[in-house]
Amino acid sequence: MTESNNESGDSRKLNDSDSSTASHSIHDEQTPAADIEQEQTVPTYKREPVQSDKSAMIKKAILAFLVIIILGAIAYGLYKSNQHSEPETITLQGQMQMQQTSIAAKVPGRIAKIMVTEGDAVTVGQQLIEMDSPEINAKINQARAGKQMAQSQLDKAENGARPQEIAQAKAAWQANKAASDLAENTYQRVNRLYEEGLMARQKRDEAYAQYLANKDKTEAARLQYDLAVEGARSEDKSAATAQVAQVDAQLEEALVAKEEANLKSPIAGIVDNVIVNAGEVIGQGVPILTLVNTDDQWVVLNVTETHLNQFAIGQRFMGTIPALSSPEKPYTKQFTVYATSTLSDFATWRPTNNNDGFDVRTFEVKARPSAPDRRIRSGMSVVVSVNPALVNQTQE
Repeated sequence: MTESNNESGDSRKLNDSDSSTASHSIHDEQTPAADIEQEQTVPTYKREPVQSDKSAMIKKAILAFLVIIILGAIAYGLYKSNQHSEPETITLQGQMQMQQTSIAAKVPGRIAKIMVTEGDAVTVGQQLIEMDSPEINAKINQARAGKQMAQSQLDKAENGARPQEIAQAKAAWQANKAASDLAENTYQRVNRLYEEGLMARQKRDEAYAQYLANKDKTEAARLQYDLAVEGARSEDKSAATAQVAQVDAQLEEALVAKEEANLKSPIAGIVDNVIVNAGEVIGQGVPILTLVNTDDQWVVLNVTETHLNQFAIGQRFMGTIPALSSPEKPYTKQFTVYATSTLSDFATWRPTNNNDGFDVRTFEVKARPSAPDRRIRSGMSVVVSVNPALVNQTQE
């Protein structure tokens, strides 16, 4: 279509030139014939070489564009291949943990009052729960009464008999002694009369028996008097002392149970969870609330053995805690590894065929922060980046 347009233009130009020549011939009738013939012999211009040059230029431009596209595709492929050949940074996600302590009751009872709420900071010895236990109060009263009775027995054994009792025992001894002396004199007189034949033998035997009986009573009264003067024997005193100690232990046990009923915090930390409500009856050993020690923190990571060399015991690494980070400033903290242990077989990466190599075990790594932070809570994520280049250098 372009060539036909060019030819029509050329024909129009030739027609215009002919018309102008004709007009010039009309106005200039006096022009010589030689000049007219000269003008008619002038050749017309040809456009074919110009059109062919434009087509060649378009073909060259298209060819250059295709070459540029091919070179760009090759460069992009080389870039992607180099990018995949470079080791990518591996990111591990761990979890913060803190020491948790479950507070349970040693004795059964009813919750009378809960003195703390979740999130409260508590100190050592601070009262957490107040319990109402009538059984414990009854045991305390019973132990106190038993102690009073045992103590009185001990005092009696240590103090011995009263002065009136001693005087009474002495008087009984003296009376029996007088009776014994009288019986002895009577027996001697009757015995002399018997020897002289003036008294029957029966009377003498009766006087002698009376004398022996009064003598034994006198001896018993004397021993009773000595006992009153000497007081209780050492064995009785020891038994009374042991009885008092036993009752004291029972009373102390009841008081300790009452003290345990009013639960106090064994550690300093934060109340993590309150399990019971006021008015509930709980049994022995049932957890009531849990405390966390914010000073005892650590992070747990699951690391395959291919990256375990970067988490050796005592080695330090940096971790980011997203929960405490901001878009402008990430919260990073330094951790020190203090324990590693292998996980169960379910955490082992097994090959799909024999050409994939050996099984890869997974290890649990525990690391403590350089300084504990009270803002950290149990369960917060910790992001740790592992550089494979360092792994390869260590393996070499």
